[in-house]
Amino acid sequence: MGVNQLMAEIAGVGKDAKRGGYSRHVYDYADFELRDWFIDQALDTGLDVHTDRNGNIWAWWGSPGAGAVVTGSHLDSVPGGGAYDGPLGVASALAAVEILQGKGFEPARPLAVLVFAEEEGGRFGVPCLGSRLLTGAIDPDRARALRDADGVTLAEAAVKAGHDPKRFGADPESLARIGCFVELHVEQGRGLIETDSPIATGSSIIAHGRYRFSFSGQGNHAGATRLTDRHDPMLPAAAMIAAARRSAAAMPDARATVGRLVPTPGGTNVIASSVDLWLDARVAGTGRTAALVEDITAAALAAAEAEGCALTVTEESYSDDVVFDETLRGRMDKVLGGVPALPTGAGHDAGILAAHVPSGMLYVRNPTGISHAPDEFAEPADIDSGAAGLARVLEELAG
Repeated sequence: MGVNQLMAEIAGVGKDAKRGGYSRHVYDYADFELRDWFIDQALDTGLDVHTDRNGNIWAWWGSPGAGAVVTGSHLDSVPGGGAYDGPLGVASALAAVEILQGKGFEPARPLAVLVFAEEEGGRFGVPCLGSRLLTGAIDPDRARALRDADGVTLAEAAVKAGHDPKRFGADPESLARIGCFVELHVEQGRGLIETDSPIATGSSIIAHGRYRFSFSGQGNHAGATRLTDRHDPMLPAAAMIAAARRSAAAMPDARATVGRLVPTPGGTNVIASSVDLWLDARVAGTGRTAALVEDITAAALAAAEAEGCALTVTEESYSDDVVFDETLRGRMDKVLGGVPALPTGAGHDAGILAAHVPSGMLYVRNPTGISHAPDEFAEPADIDSGAAGLARVLEELAG
């Protein structure tokens, strides 16, 4: 089955009527449906499927073994995300296997398609959760205690999904089987529009951190409380958002974003007692993300003190700069015919694995340049080019 047909099969799963686009999060109904879809497709392709201790799904062409060539991506999305971020890499991996099977290719090394759990952090807040657990990059006790917006812990959600959260954690046996990892992904930017190429390899990922800023003040009546008597945490929260833009603009190639803000109790005629917001900060270069966050935090503290409020800042995740394996990229470039190599500000499971095994990225052109939003797109012909390119890469690596 072609990759565009595979994508069409899941086009109705997880549509978000309120936000537009798709909302597909780990261990929700859309996730269950997508997991079942992947397992069915993998079995139909003749692959052997199992789910590891951290909820990641492996589909093996032949017997599992060391030195395997592994490809894949994720099936979850950000809230109201696009159709391609994640699932395109999974569907392209399945299509690439079918392309190789159709030409009679027999892998000399084990080959697997891998679907990671909770790459976006859309439900429990930590990005690349499945790959972080696999590699030991997150403490399993901390992971089990993560809560979604409704207060449900990851451990509770896993139990409902039929997984044993006590088994969460580093999986050296599974990790040792990966000889190299290649992830195909829709491009999240405009690089391929500017080079007029349908595909590219990835060169690097810039450092990326997520931080929760919790402002606490005094809840009160919006009409009965004079301005001079208020300790309103919404004011320093607003000041912090503006400071994030100023600080990032003053640092070359920095990105700082506040995309989520939660006031408590959240009434229209109520002064909030607390405000939580989340900062996404990304700057290339060791220590530069920390410097950016320190600058934003200083401004937030000053604003909180001026309003008589308190502030707590919690680092929820951080990944340093990633440079993808040059030898692997060279082999990919050899069979792809000298396609562009692009850096990215977007995080990926390949970036987590890169600290442990040779890893690489293959990007498919996005003519809108938009991602994490409903307007994310890829042309059917470019999608076919991506799957065909991935098949050539897998043939080179596993032949």
